[in-house]
Amino acid sequence: MAGSSISLPSASSTRGASPWVALALIVAAQFMVVLDLSIVNVALATIKSDLGFSQTGLQWVITAYAILFGGFLLLGGRLADILGRRRIFIAGVALFTFASILSGLAWSPTSLVIFRGIQGLGGALFAPAGLSILMTTFREGRERNLALGIWGAASGGGAAVGVLLGGVLTSYLSWPWIFYLNLPVGLALVLLAPRRLAESRADNAGRHFDVAGASAITASLMVLVYALTRATQSGWSSLSTVTLLATAALLGVAFLAIERRAESPLVPFEVFRGNTLATANVITTIIASIAFSQFFLLTLYLQQGLHYSAAESGLAFTAIAGTVAVMSNVSQRFVTRFGPRRVLVAGLLFMAASEGYLVRLPVHGHYVTDLLPAFILVGLGMGTSFVAVTIAALAGVPGRDAGIASGLVNTSRQIGGAIGLAAITTIASSAAGGNTLAATTHGYRVAFGTLTVLALVGAVLTTTMRVAHRHESETMTADTPAGAGLAVIEEAA
Repeated sequence: MAGSSISLPSASSTRGASPWVALALIVAAQFMVVLDLSIVNVALATIKSDLGFSQTGLQWVITAYAILFGGFLLLGGRLADILGRRRIFIAGVALFTFASILSGLAWSPTSLVIFRGIQGLGGALFAPAGLSILMTTFREGRERNLALGIWGAASGGGAAVGVLLGGVLTSYLSWPWIFYLNLPVGLALVLLAPRRLAESRADNAGRHFDVAGASAITASLMVLVYALTRATQSGWSSLSTVTLLATAALLGVAFLAIERRAESPLVPFEVFRGNTLATANVITTIIASIAFSQFFLLTLYLQQGLHYSAAESGLAFTAIAGTVAVMSNVSQRFVTRFGPRRVLVAGLLFMAASEGYLVRLPVHGHYVTDLLPAFILVGLGMGTSFVAVTIAALAGVPGRDAGIASGLVNTSRQIGGAIGLAAITTIASSAAGGNTLAATTHGYRVAFGTLTVLALVGAVLTTTMRVAHRHESETMTADTPAGAGLAVIEEAA
């Protein structure tokens, strides 16, 4: 380690409740928001029948949530820095829970789409706030790595568990229960958070807010997610898709111009000093692209190719969920010992091996021989990669920028998933060249081959990343927990 070591207070000295109780609340919230990204998928057929959705309108049950969730993540992160992370966390959870109840009570296609959008907005508020609370509660190093390992298990396993729960609840109860499930969790979080989470905010943020920058980037991200969703139906070369993508790009350029002149920018560019945060967010985008795409393609293969029911499909994915949960908690120890870069490369190679195994997917496959090995490999890769890349992205980020850095990590995951899913779906459809099961399976194999290459590109890119930590005291508000904002001045090999 370069420079002298400084003795830092333990996370256990955080004022008030145990930081591990705080972590439990943050993890429960993160699990809930990730769960809702996938739990609806297996219930779509039933929702379509009960509420009278058209085939084209049904996509909006997913799209409305994704657009507002992805679009408002950066704004949610900055609001947490300025107004208080605990305050925004509670507000977001309350809004998410209320919208979940309304979604279960939806009486028409329009009402469900609106309530799903509000759900996404609530998630965009509390997801970055929760991660930034974790950053300011646990000091950088072993304790934060352990906390992020547990948080990563919720992030990585939530999607797989969502497919399982969605299938079980839809098959044995009814589709509204996939939304009612959030009620007890949300109420518990709203009641416990004021007493169990310490408040913190950026000391130098004041009350100034970059309205123009927030409007530009939020609009850009929302239009981008919408464009990617449209591309899967209209095609990448259609006028509507090209127009939307151009609009998103112009809004993004406008955002960069605004930020260079803003007195209190939404995204301070100094947070990207070095290449750790920037590179880690690119790699996060790659990992999310692979994860979202693989879940989608395998769900189709299980239900259309192997004729699994919704509940059986969900049960099949428990191999991924269980492996992710175990590896997320184990990998933080490897990160502490070997550094995030080496662990991240290993995780991406596991993911590449999983995709490579699926390139040989037969038309009428068997779960144990043709799918289970790939499920375990991708579980190893996701559990390792999500934790390692998050630790790398947040290493050395000053406490004052915890919210925006957390927002960037979550945005990369969400936008990366949307981009990857849209692109891989197009590749699979184009390669299939027909509607027969054999043609569709061929399209899947081509898509998995593409994902193999993408994972290898991510592994190579990871080798260029230099993870810098900094040990420096930071001045935050009086409400900041002891040990918050302590960073390390160290260059990891």
